Amino acid sequence: MPRCVLAYSGGLDTSVILGWLVDQGYEPHAVYVDLGQPCEDRDAIVQKARDTGAASSRLIDAQERLCRDFAFPVLQWQARYEGVYLLGTSIARPLISEVCLEVAREVGAQAYAHGATGKGNDQCRFQLAAEALDPTVEVIAPWRDETFRQQFPGRSEMIDYCQRKGIAVKATAEQPYSSDENCLHISYEAGQLEDLSVNGVELVEFGMTTSPQEAPDQIETVTIAFEAGIPVAVNGDPQSPDSLVRTLNAIGGRNGIGRIDMVENRFVGMKSRGVYESPGMSVLYEAHRILEQLTLDRDLAHLRDALAPQVAEQVYYGFWFSAKFDALLAFIRDAQKHVTGEVTLNLYKGNMMVANRSSPYSLYDEGVATMEGGGSYNQTDAEGFLRIQGLPARVQGRVMPRRT
Repeated sequence: MPRCVLAYSGGLDTSVILGWLVDQGYEPHAVYVDLGQPCEDRDAIVQKARDTGAASSRLIDAQERLCRDFAFPVLQWQARYEGVYLLGTSIARPLISEVCLEVAREVGAQAYAHGATGKGNDQCRFQLAAEALDPTVEVIAPWRDETFRQQFPGRSEMIDYCQRKGIAVKATAEQPYSSDENCLHISYEAGQLEDLSVNGVELVEFGMTTSPQEAPDQIETVTIAFEAGIPVAVNGDPQSPDSLVRTLNAIGGRNGIGRIDMVENRFVGMKSRGVYESPGMSVLYEAHRILEQLTLDRDLAHLRDALAPQVAEQVYYGFWFSAKFDALLAFIRDAQKHVTGEVTLNLYKGNMMVANRSSPYSLYDEGVATMEGGGSYNQTDAEGFLRIQGLPARVQGRVMPRRT
């Protein structure tokens, strides 16, 4: 009997897929990767997989790995997909594949199954990561299997299947949207959100943030410390990566920080609409950006900014484990070595305003920058600087006069 590992959430799709794998003659091993997604009873989810037919079922806590090894390097890049999305779901998928393949080696499984659809981005992220980590792995994606789709053309057939098999699921035939959660963010898509005339922010019942309108009427101040571009403390309290993100989720969330509603370009070619909330990571991105204004050399900062969209694409498309991304990660580690210091933000009804910033590596020199008389900058030097800078324009102007 062939063995496979299933990335298992305990929801409708992976519950059906687990039963289907058993029907297909596989020995499935269910892996619930705990990334901070809220669940009522994790022990019950693990037991449910066994009851559904899993040869083994386990929970693996990867929250610290998610923040330390995946989210924070992307934060150092200030990478946002299409200028907006903080990549909370995209970042998690290669880690899920990494964990599942670790289990696969342990149990001797040759295949890796997931519940991503054939229309979305997650199938790319799961499979590209898995094949990079183990080129021999067989990836089972039931939603790309025509016989599976014929058996389960809709949610009602899936619910009927679970009822016949005695698989407990909370899903109903109609839901206004679907969601994906981890400690970095919650994403909402599909269902009624596919209609662009629907106000997504009003439709969604957000799980991490209050609305800016309902946020407190007074400013809340938060101070974040960084070492080499990595956040290490909140309000003077050193914390582990995942604890720090959860702390800022609470602080940013109650102040209405981090909601977006966007139409994005999926890797497979279609446009899709998503609503996201990322309170803690939004606060970190802002604080990190402000600290970089002090500590990054101009040309280095501009190079990072030019490359950041490529980093976001690599993550969004699923090429985390690739030669290009390895090089980009090596670059940012070196570029961030002096991004150390503290930033204090004032949070108010969805807004973030800088209150204070400091760094032992600050390149800001008040004596150079001052507009007052004196200082160490000699304004006479600018005459020669501008004559040299303007030389090409003067030559071109004589040869090819511009109309005025």
